Amino acid sequence: MLDWLTVVFLFYSFVALYFMFMYLLIYIPNRQKFFSYPKPDREYGLSIVVPCYNEEKNIGNTIKALLEVNYKNLKRIIIVDDCSTDNSYAIIKKYASKYFKIMAVQTPKNTGNAAGAKNYGSKFVNTELIGFTDADSYPLKNSVMRMVGFFNKENVAAVTSMILVKRRKQLIENLQAIEYKIISFTRKLLSFVGAVYVTPGPLAIYRKKAYDSVGGFDAKNLTEDIEITWHLVSKGYDVKMSVPARVYTVAPRKVKDWFKQRIRWNLGGVQSMNKYKKSLLSRNMLGSFILPFFIFSWFIGIFGLMVLFYRVIRLFIVRYLSTLYSVQAETAILRLSEINLTPNILLFFGLTLVIFSFTFTMLALRHSKEEIIKDGVLNIFIYMFFYLLSYPLILIISLYKFSRGKSSW
Repeated sequence: MLDWLTVVFLFYSFVALYFMFMYLLIYIPNRQKFFSYPKPDREYGLSIVVPCYNEEKNIGNTIKALLEVNYKNLKRIIIVDDCSTDNSYAIIKKYASKYFKIMAVQTPKNTGNAAGAKNYGSKFVNTELIGFTDADSYPLKNSVMRMVGFFNKENVAAVTSMILVKRRKQLIENLQAIEYKIISFTRKLLSFVGAVYVTPGPLAIYRKKAYDSVGGFDAKNLTEDIEITWHLVSKGYDVKMSVPARVYTVAPRKVKDWFKQRIRWNLGGVQSMNKYKKSLLSRNMLGSFILPFFIFSWFIGIFGLMVLFYRVIRLFIVRYLSTLYSVQAETAILRLSEINLTPNILLFFGLTLVIFSFTFTMLALRHSKEEIIKDGVLNIFIYMFFYLLSYPLILIISLYKFSRGKSSW
């Protein structure tokens, strides 16, 4: 009879293989369309809003990148300073005085989050489309042109892009570069089945009518880009992703900053799940796929980490007591007969999962259209076997903070 840990391991193996095959079944029939994007059937008017708070080191380069965007119907670039305490607003006004397309505005008082600055900037937009870019992100010049065509379909409310890491000097930055590519790859796969769950801040474009219909961003949510996506999907709108539309963003270069960012991301995710929990199992895509996908993956991650800790601690205690007993009894610590080299089903499934995970990772990196050599074999190994283990731990900490009512930037 199988012990409970073996049953758990086999269940995890089944779930992992299920998701692998699910992604594979989505990828195979759509692989030829992975990099495609529709051409716009008309010239959509577009304004881009950039929230800014204490970004004097980055905001100038972000403005330059936006000025180089080759979409000719980009009417306005609205830079919203959220009452910065550094020289950000002075830099913004300098560009506004030089370029007619740049509009410099400042919030009446600090809103304390990106959503507040975004919503304030949206008041100055009267174009059909409204885009958002973070103050430390740099869209490529052809990015917008590769996104607006998706709005040919009236039901499309938002389009997101592929996010890549700009600066890669530290190990933590290189690991995030790998992570971002894999996230973009899976997000595109989910786009084929209408299940995009976030339109990240570095570059996203919304239909202004749809944006207004949900009241813009939720300023109380720490991940306003997740919340607005779920809100739009709950209203029956569709959200798309354009892989050829690329934007480079600055990732945290210190582990402390990375940790704080991930806690915020997870807290925002928990907030969104709590807000839309009544939609669970409803007939729209949010209730029938996105919410169950989030809940199930988070549960599996947390429970799996607990089982792993249990196995490691149990193994350590058993080995320690066995060694202690053997020393006191003056017997052999390890006998040759105790070494079992016979293959078993657990080893088979474990190796299968590693092979599938590695194949999926390399496939995702190849589809980023950046040279895999830049990521490095060692970095890929660290990402797969160490970096990913931090996910459940950060989620547990985030859930604890949420339970204590801590939900601030």
